[in-house]
Amino acid sequence: MAPRSSSLAPPTAGWRWALVGALLGAVATLAFYAPARWLAAALAELSGNQLQLINARGTVWNGNAGVVFSSGGRGAESISLPGTLSWTLRPGWGAVNAAFTLPCCAPQPLRLQVRPRAGGALLAWSDGRSNWPAAMLSGFGAPWNTLKPEGMLELSTQAFTMEFKGRALGLAGRATLDATDISSSLSTLRPMGSYRVTVEGGPAPSLLLTTREGSLVLSGSGRWSGTAMRFDGEASAAPGREDALSNLLNIIGRRQGTRSLITLG
Repeated sequence: MAPRSSSLAPPTAGWRWALVGALLGAVATLAFYAPARWLAAALAELSGNQLQLINARGTVWNGNAGVVFSSGGRGAESISLPGTLSWTLRPGWGAVNAAFTLPCCAPQPLRLQVRPRAGGALLAWSDGRSNWPAAMLSGFGAPWNTLKPEGMLELSTQAFTMEFKGRALGLAGRATLDATDISSSLSTLRPMGSYRVTVEGGPAPSLLLTTREGSLVLSGSGRWSGTAMRFDGEASAAPGREDALSNLLNIIGRRQGTRSLITLG
């Protein structure tokens, strides 16, 4: 008699599919429950430790942590924001939607959509307002850690996007920063003044600095090339305030008579 053929697949085939399924399940589970400290480590790496999430808890997708701005390096100056930051990340079609809750600084959650692009990513910020202590700037290093500014910063965005492509950064929309009642450890005047910085995106993004009021008068404009900012401005003292601001004017720029010329880039 001829031998009967078997309709059963080799046992190894079933085990292979089972192993693949188990691995895919493990990867999905790991991604879903990835600890928040992984996000903290990635953010510290990307920012050169200038932006740190402290005591991160939860997962990459839902978590909370303290926020510290640090100038990095030896003798680093660190500034902690009051309270804690909570975040929620939700993947969608071709994008990740993020919401950040920070009671100290934003009355409403700050919302951001991240869209991967070839060679980079697009960050689209929802329109909104937030308030930040000017002291946090000291955590970004020079020249802020020398100026040690105090006061309040109000940031508002309108259709503002940031597109990262390789080393280049493209900007669109508008971002406005109002600096109110600003003072510095380099001057006895408190406050020195209030100022506005406006960033206009587009093919040739621009920056405009104006003085709203105050004894220290600042003005200037700049252009963003995609990889660097070129800024030209000047500072001067209001009549009768020259002596109180002389030391500050000597430090923030190159003196030219009663003015101090500021050049960056």
